[in-house]
Amino acid sequence: MSQPPEDPAPHSTGPPDRQTLRLLERHLSSDSLVTETTFDTDSYELRLLRGLLDAGRYPDSVTVARLDIRWFTTGDFSVHYVEEHKDGELWECRWDRHPNTHNTRLHFHKPPSATEITNLELPSLHPLEVYSTVLTAIEQRIETLWSSQ
Repeated sequence: MSQPPEDPAPHSTGPPDRQTLRLLERHLSSDSLVTETTFDTDSYELRLLRGLLDAGRYPDSVTVARLDIRWFTTGDFSVHYVEEHKDGELWECRWDRHPNTHNTRLHFHKPPSATEITNLELPSLHPLEVYSTVLTAIEQRIETLWSSQ
């Protein structure tokens, strides 16, 4: 299973925002696409929110799909979407906001490998707006997968 990326810049993003992670967990756990949510923690705090997506909503070629979310008290975040396919291939992308040297603070790691990066504009950086943007993109991805069958 592919691991989520490390904190993009752990010393510049600030500590994890527990309140926002819990808010996002409540929304994920009530979404029909999400079958399970878990938190990865260290001995002190929540570090990562993981949402396992319903594989039954995908064509058989997708064996696992998940969303890994990090949110920081600075308003920085990383939302990583990953599909694992029967042939062992990964299809992934990531919405990021953090200080970096490769793009603007707000940027997108394009699928299928999340290695190509482009600047990103979002209408709002509110966590629920970012969540809505990401879930809409995932729903569109599922539609694309089915239409290509």
